[in-house]
Amino acid sequence: MWLPPSNQSLLALFLFVSATILVVGTLRTIVEFSFLTKIYFSTTHGDPADVLAQGCNLFQGRWVLDEPNSRPLYTEESCPYLTRQVTCGRNGRPDSLYQKWRWKPDACELPRFDALKLLERLRNKRLMFVGDSIQRTQWESMVCLLQPAIPDGKRFIHKDPPRKVFVAEEFNASIEFYWAPFLVESNSDHATKHTVQRRQVKLDSITEHSQHWAAVDVLVFESYVWWMYQPFINATNGSHDVHEYDAIAAYELMLRTWANWIDSAMNPETQKAYFMSLSPTHLWSWEWRNGSNGNCFSESYPIQRPFWGAGSSLGVMRAVGEALQGLKVKVKVTMLNITQLSEFRKDAHTSVYTERRGKLITGEQRLRPEMYADCIHWCLPGVPDTWNEILYTYLIHGGH
Repeated sequence: MWLPPSNQSLLALFLFVSATILVVGTLRTIVEFSFLTKIYFSTTHGDPADVLAQGCNLFQGRWVLDEPNSRPLYTEESCPYLTRQVTCGRNGRPDSLYQKWRWKPDACELPRFDALKLLERLRNKRLMFVGDSIQRTQWESMVCLLQPAIPDGKRFIHKDPPRKVFVAEEFNASIEFYWAPFLVESNSDHATKHTVQRRQVKLDSITEHSQHWAAVDVLVFESYVWWMYQPFINATNGSHDVHEYDAIAAYELMLRTWANWIDSAMNPETQKAYFMSLSPTHLWSWEWRNGSNGNCFSESYPIQRPFWGAGSSLGVMRAVGEALQGLKVKVKVTMLNITQLSEFRKDAHTSVYTERRGKLITGEQRLRPEMYADCIHWCLPGVPDTWNEILYTYLIHGGH
């Protein structure tokens, strides 16, 4: 088709402008995608020594979606040591996004978990998690993170109530869980047949438990949800007389007994100790979504704004901090403050995809999440893996 010269010039100008817009738009898309990739799909990881030496606060940050296929760090199928309580996918949970989020500290990158490096650090040593079922979940997570680095036939679990022991034979190392929901002695100390409703605690007695801790190289303590069942708790302290204590006041007395044992029994040259801060609950959806009347059931995304739930006691947090500060200088216990980062994860609880009193929640019961959803415990793979990535960083670097 013939066009006059003036129209030919206009057509050429139009084609040039269109091409320019197309190129600029393409470049902008590439730049924007690259930027978003850095924010949401970053896979860089820091060095444990550098991260802690630089003073990075591992506990202040945000949850980001990791690059596809980089998380979870293991699967329900790849880890044979997971219990039915935590295998949400196998129990019928239809989504898996809760497994894909990675914790990103604001000032650094959380180091990648290196199972072989940690096993070498634990060679000829014992690592023990002490606490309740939340702590048992963290132990299961650690076992799943470590077991791929151990040859078949060289790893096994044996039960020695109230302990569960994972043995890595080639490293002469053990990763253990010890059931002590109150840390001090109580009527709930049986590993499987523990009293839930009528709890009674001996606030000044710890020997029955601590005799099993004395020879352990690395101890990781946790105790919270069992104290918060009711505002008051029955306990003895200094005598056999049972009195009703405010739960926070009783918790403080427990910490005093625990701290006295740390000061008197631990060897700072050969032993390390860590205290996990409280694991939050997500029992009331109105806390993060105004006007709602549910709980953690059917939640699929983390909270994306500042949040602190009513189920997390500032009094307990303060009591732990004061107890650790009051320890003798020769003994250092590192507090791993996983509470805030876990507060955001309303999506990662076992909800109705778990068991109750040893029986899997039925399809009919799932229709009543207000009664049957468990918004206290966590799915695996999931949030406790991040707790262990942080613990790994401290164990490898040896910092406080």
